[in-house]
Amino acid sequence: MPVISPFDIIIGIIVILTAFFVRATIGFGSGLISVSLLTIFLPIRITVPAVFILDFLGSILLGAYDFKEVKWGDLSYLLPATVFGLLSGAYILKYANPQKLTIFLGIFILMYIIYALKVKQDKLPYVKNSVGAPLGFLGGLIGSLYGGGGPPIVAYLQMKHHGKRTFRATFQIVAITDSIFRAIIYASLGFLTIEVLKFSAILIPSLLVGLFLGNKLHFIINPKTFYRLVMIILSLAAFGLIFHSVF
Repeated sequence: MPVISPFDIIIGIIVILTAFFVRATIGFGSGLISVSLLTIFLPIRITVPAVFILDFLGSILLGAYDFKEVKWGDLSYLLPATVFGLLSGAYILKYANPQKLTIFLGIFILMYIIYALKVKQDKLPYVKNSVGAPLGFLGGLIGSLYGGGGPPIVAYLQMKHHGKRTFRATFQIVAITDSIFRAIIYASLGFLTIEVLKFSAILIPSLLVGLFLGNKLHFIINPKTFYRLVMIILSLAAFGLIFHSVF
């Protein structure tokens, strides 16, 4: 009996379309939504690498579309630290118990959300590029372990006070870098199987539809609504990380 049933494929189509609709609208969140929902129906050894492949494709498509909007100077500390975090996460994945680490990141994200909601968006502090080092490391570490390291990087870019398209464009460059190194890590651990590749290929049309519809919304959404959506996705990520650590 095949591991992936027709029912699983239907669920996958719905989840991936929704996840990448959100990704195109606010710039991140597809991994969080996809993994958290698909693991209800499928083994995580299939879900995480399959979503990784789709996220990689989504990052390339959005990155190419928004390439001229990228703020490269903001990545000077963030990108190297993210790579270091990815490699550290791979080491933990192989030799330690990564589950114990998630609660700390979840609490960190919740504290940032509470702070960001108490202080109006335009009153958030403007941070130097060097702040990208610790937040990039956290993002890379969690991305390597769980496939969802966006929240610390989102926090950094929010405190750069970019417009919604620049925010989305700059985040995609980090996501592409993340994906390249995760590809090496997952391949070395034997996660990229033929079964995973087939499942990902089946879901690519859903990804494309989700990106197309989300991109349409991105250009008409009110900045305040955009900010609220970012806070909602960050909250879901934080509670998901804490839940994963406790249970």
